Amino acid sequence: MSLIGKEVLPFKAQAYHNGQFIEVTDADFKGKWSIVCFYPADFTFVCPTELEDLQNQYETLKQLGVEVYSVSTDTHFTHKAWHDSSETIGKITYVMIGDPSHTISRNFEVLNEEDGLADRGTFIIDPDGVIQAVEINAGGIGRDASTLINKIKAAQYVRNNPGEVCPAKWQEGSATLKPSLDLVGKI
Repeated sequence: MSLIGKEVLPFKAQAYHNGQFIEVTDADFKGKWSIVCFYPADFTFVCPTELEDLQNQYETLKQLGVEVYSVSTDTHFTHKAWHDSSETIGKITYVMIGDPSHTISRNFEVLNEEDGLADRGTFIIDPDGVIQAVEINAGGIGRDASTLINKIKAAQYVRNNPGEVCPAKWQEGSATLKPSLDLVGKI
């Protein structure tokens, strides 16, 4: 079952953000674009490389009106300990959500029930709280956060231009398509 086009299910969780513990809920995903990045666990190997890469893209994403949230099944206390002890994770300025109850990971269908950890899942959520894009990777395959920039731009373009769609490898400013009977069989 696909989560595309579905509203984010209700949740409430504790998070670590810029030296403070905060509460995050599904309502925080409304009114702006959001990226939710699930990863298996703190103090691991591929995960810090991904989270650092996401931090490296964070300023560009913020300029596009996007907020970033990372999520693992660790606690917000563990996120703080990792942030305080790792030079790589210490750079992170986006919200790090703890999901020890597994509620959020189950809601997004990324929980590996056998080991109690989240799979590597990336979700783009529109300002209505509706999931517009999903990417799930196996545990050993790290993600490239730079690919999110064009996905966000395409999602924003399609939202702002009803009746138009973005073809493969679409770049901002390039041609889009207007699906119609005239296009059938001509692409």
